[in-house]
Amino acid sequence: MRHLLRLRNYLGPYRKLISIAMLCTIMSGALVMVSPLLVRYAINIGLNPQSDSNGKLIGLDGNTGVLIAGAAAIVVFALGRGLAQFGQQYLGENLGQRIAYDIRNETYGNLQRLSYAYHDQAQTGQIMSRVTQDVESIRMFINMGVVRLIYIVMILFLAVGFMFAVSWQLALVSLASIPIITVVSVRMANTVRPMWMSIQQNQAVMTQVAEEGLSGIRVVKAFAREEFESAKFAKAAAEQRELSYQASAVQARFAPFMMGLGYFQIAVTIGVGSWLITRGTVAEADLIAFALWLSLMQLPIRTIGFAVTFASRAQTACERIFELIDAQSAVQEKPGAFELPAVSGHVRFEGVSFGYDNLSAVLADIDIDAPTGKVIALLGPTGSGKSTVVNLIPRFYDVTAGRITVDGHDVRDVTLDSLRRNIGIVQQDVFLFIGTIRENIAYGRPDATNEEIERAAKAARIHDFIVSLPYGYEEWVGERGVTLSGGQKQRIAIARTLLLDPRILIFDDSTSSVDTQTELLIQQALNDLMEGRTTFVIAQRLRTVVKADEIIVLDRGKVVQRGRHEELLKEEGLYQNIYELELKDQEAALGAATASANGHHSSDAHIREATTAPAAGGAQ
Repeated sequence: MRHLLRLRNYLGPYRKLISIAMLCTIMSGALVMVSPLLVRYAINIGLNPQSDSNGKLIGLDGNTGVLIAGAAAIVVFALGRGLAQFGQQYLGENLGQRIAYDIRNETYGNLQRLSYAYHDQAQTGQIMSRVTQDVESIRMFINMGVVRLIYIVMILFLAVGFMFAVSWQLALVSLASIPIITVVSVRMANTVRPMWMSIQQNQAVMTQVAEEGLSGIRVVKAFAREEFESAKFAKAAAEQRELSYQASAVQARFAPFMMGLGYFQIAVTIGVGSWLITRGTVAEADLIAFALWLSLMQLPIRTIGFAVTFASRAQTACERIFELIDAQSAVQEKPGAFELPAVSGHVRFEGVSFGYDNLSAVLADIDIDAPTGKVIALLGPTGSGKSTVVNLIPRFYDVTAGRITVDGHDVRDVTLDSLRRNIGIVQQDVFLFIGTIRENIAYGRPDATNEEIERAAKAARIHDFIVSLPYGYEEWVGERGVTLSGGQKQRIAIARTLLLDPRILIFDDSTSSVDTQTELLIQQALNDLMEGRTTFVIAQRLRTVVKADEIIVLDRGKVVQRGRHEELLKEEGLYQNIYELELKDQEAALGAATASANGHHSSDAHIREATTAPAAGGAQ
C-alpha cells in the first residue's frame, strides 16, 4: 500500500476542494440513508396501522397532513441527494484530473532532467504508456476508488447505526452478508492485481511496437515488411486481449455472486422480519425501512468490487509511475554549483576516462587542449569515441576519471544551464520539432527577432531555400522534419545553433548529410562564424580536416595521433590510412565544387551578402 499512500503528497494543494467533496459525500450518504426513516415515519404516524393481539392488521387511523408532509420531505430529500451526488461526482472527477495533471507534469519534468545515460536504456513506448494509461488508472482510482469508497463506508456506517436503533435482531440478520462480501472483495483484489500488472506491462509493449513501427515506416516500406510489423502488433494486441479477458472473467465470476448474495440477503431479511412481526417484535414499517435500506445499499456494496479493482490497478500504476519520478540522473549538479561566468571558450581535457559501465572503458586517458578560437577535428573509425568526447563537454555524461575545464572551471562545479548556454551543438542525428521553420530555428532563443533568425539562416545557407517555400519561414515542418532533405535539416539545425551565439561550437558530423557543393557553402559561412570561438568538429570531410588547428585521431578510445594535416600525412599510422581510404578522393570533387560555387557567388549577390553576415546575436 505504500505506493497508494504516497498519493497523499498530491492532495495537499487541494484541501479546500477535498473538504467540499467530502461534505457532498457525507450529505449524499446521509440523505440516502435517512429516506427510509421518513418512509417509516410516514407509515407509523401518517397511516398509523392498527393490529389485533395476534398482529393482524384491522385498520388504519392515519393523518393526511402527516402523509403529505412525509411525501414532501421525501421529495425534498431526493432533490438534495441528487445535488449532493452531483457535487460528489463532479468534485471527485475534478480532484482526479488535477492530481493526474500534477503527476504527468512531475513525471515529464523528471524525464527531461534525466541524463543521456537513462534515455540510452529507456524505451519510448514504455514511458508513453506510463504517462498516459497508468496516470489514467490513478485518476480513476481517486474518483471511483477513494471518493466512492468513502461514500460506501458512509452509507454502511449510517445504515448500521439506523438498523440497530430500530431493531438489533433484524440488524444482525440484515448485515450478516457484509463480512462475506468483504472477504470476497479482498480475494478478488488479490486475484486481479497481478493480472492488471501484466495488462499494463503488455499495454506498454503494444505501445512500444506501434510507436516503433510508425516511426520507422519508411524503413518498413523500403524492405516490404508491412505484414511482419502488422503481425508483430497483432501478437501484442492478442496478448492484451487474452489478459484483459482473463481479468474480466475473474470479475464476471465474482460479480454475479455478490449480486445474488445481496438479493438473498433481502429475501432472508424479509422472511425473518415477517416472523418477527408475528411475534410483535418488529412493526410493519420497520421491515419496510429495512428492505429500503438493503435495496439502497445493494449498488454501493456491489461497487466495493469495482473500488477494489480500481485500487489494484492504481497500485500497479503508482509503482510504475513513481519509478519514473524517482529515477535519478547520473549527471547531478553539485550543491553550491555556481553560474559559469562569461567565457572565452578555452576547453581542456585532462586525463579524461569514461565508461558507460564498470566493465568496459570507452575513453582512456584523453588529453586535449583547445585554446580560444581554435578548431579541433576529431577523426577515427566507427566506435573510436569521437561522439563521446564531445558529449562530455556539456555534461551529457560525466567523466569517470580526470576532468574537463572551460576557462579553468571544472564543468562539474558549474550549473548545467550556464554551461550549456555557452555551448552550441549540431548533433549527428538532426531532430526538428513539429512546427514552423521559424520556431525550429528559434528553439533555443524563442525571443529572437525576425532579423536575427534570418541572419542565422543566411549564415547557414538555408535562407534562400526558406523564402522559396510557399509560406517562407512559416512553412510547417512535419514530424522529425520528414518534409525536408537531409541537407536542409542539417542547415536548419546549424542556424538553430548559430542563433545562440555560443563561445564553444560542437559539430557532430554536421555536414555528413549534404553534397560537396552544399558543404562548401556551409563551410564558407562557418569560417567567419568560427572566428573567436572554440570549435570541435567530428567530420570525414577533407575541407574541415585541412583547416583544423589540431587533428585528434582516436582509436578504441585512445588518442593515437595528433597534429595538423600536413604533419600527420608524413607519419605512418591511422590518419594516413583514413586519408588514403576516405579523404583523398574528395580532393577532385572539392576542386570542382569550389569552381562551381565561385561562379554561383559571382552571380548571386544575396548569398555573397550572407557569406559576410556577422554571427547571430551580434558576434563579428
